[in-house]
Amino acid sequence: MQVRSCVPADAAAIGDIYNHYIEHTTITFEERSLETAQMQARIEAGMRAYPWLVCCDGGEIVGYAYAGRWRERAAYRHTAESTVYVRESLAGKGYGKALYSALLETLEGQGCHVVLGCIALPGEASVRLHEHFGFSKVAHFSEVGRKFDRWLDVGYWQKTLTKGAA
Repeated sequence: MQVRSCVPADAAAIGDIYNHYIEHTTITFEERSLETAQMQARIEAGMRAYPWLVCCDGGEIVGYAYAGRWRERAAYRHTAESTVYVRESLAGKGYGKALYSALLETLEGQGCHVVLGCIALPGEASVRLHEHFGFSKVAHFSEVGRKFDRWLDVGYWQKTLTKGAA
């Protein structure tokens, strides 16, 4: 297993992983699958300021993680929102933990002070992953999303990094 920085050529594999979650789950509130070019544009835009990482096993991309700006106002510049996706058939094999560990280390090195994870609830696996890394639930929003003809809740989990910006 290897975790490395994302490159533009990874967009197709990342899109394949993400599109499964768009089409079959409420883990993401996105409703339309993405073309490779759309995913590549997201990656390129996101990597201007934040890390995008992939996890490879046997030469295949099995998951990815990235961070992004949480809110637009300048005072939020030391807070990031994190995201991790693992190929659905490979969940529970440690790839998410490897990605999250590397992502948090990278964010801390960049001076990020707080990391937030937004989880579609109930989302037990995501909750376990975040709490494994010391995140704590700080918010619950009821019925803020609608997908597959049902109202969905989201929760926010927060972790304060030890170094962070002053």
